[in-house]
Amino acid sequence: MIFELSHKTVYRYTAPVAQSHHLIHLAPRPADRQTVSRHTIIVEPAPAARTDFVDAFGNPATILTIEQDHSELLIHSRGQIEVTARPKPDLTATVSWSQLAAELGPGPGPHDLDLLQYACSSRYARPARDAYDYARESFPQGRPVLEGAMDLTSRIYTDFKYDPKATDVATSVSELLRIRRGVCQDFAHLAISGLRSLGLPARYVSGYLLTHPPAGQPRLQGADASHAWISVWAPETGWVDFDPTNNLIPSDEHITIAYGRDYHDVSPIAGVLLGGGEHKMDVAVDVVPV
Repeated sequence: MIFELSHKTVYRYTAPVAQSHHLIHLAPRPADRQTVSRHTIIVEPAPAARTDFVDAFGNPATILTIEQDHSELLIHSRGQIEVTARPKPDLTATVSWSQLAAELGPGPGPHDLDLLQYACSSRYARPARDAYDYARESFPQGRPVLEGAMDLTSRIYTDFKYDPKATDVATSVSELLRIRRGVCQDFAHLAISGLRSLGLPARYVSGYLLTHPPAGQPRLQGADASHAWISVWAPETGWVDFDPTNNLIPSDEHITIAYGRDYHDVSPIAGVLLGGGEHKMDVAVDVVPV
């Protein structure tokens, strides 16, 4: 699949902003099944300084500094991405979860730090007892790790209701388990927290998902949205993605932007302002197959 991607964010402030600094993760990440043909980021007003770099997780990132007074800020990411579906892995042909957890536990082992960091605690996906109890049902003793991950994905899809008004970025996994409703980022954090509580490596994936309008209805411009899912590691397959919001293994309709330990590592736009008062943010996302 080849996609044209557009992600437009506009901030409007009630008072002028004298200076602002922003860290953005909006450039699609080159990956083993994804090729970025072209990509640009348009910023208005024009930044006084811009630094493009690769962050600690291997994601393309940009730092912007804007030094002129402004009451509106536009950040528009545009690009073309080709995504190839990976062969569906045999979920039963992987090491048992308990064996993998033992190999990744305290003491010397064969795995590198890049893998081990995804088994450790992070801001929004800390190992926790309630997350452990929820995830443990999917991982009876001896179960292959990816088979357990798929079962956990399916249970989250069944047990939780998608509700964009129920949570915000600071909602904890424990609160999500109590209210049983949230959004894709919440479901990803729950899965990751549960997997890490079992001693397994799991990472957060930010990106986009091609959406399909109801039959007979036109596609609405700007109505797509950012998406989030997880990736779980097994020695036989490497990283394999799972989407708890949609109960599937991502194929060629998921576009990857960044990998991290949780949302905090890869939030699309973060920053600090001097001035500005209150603000309103409007986001319009389009993922269009070419």
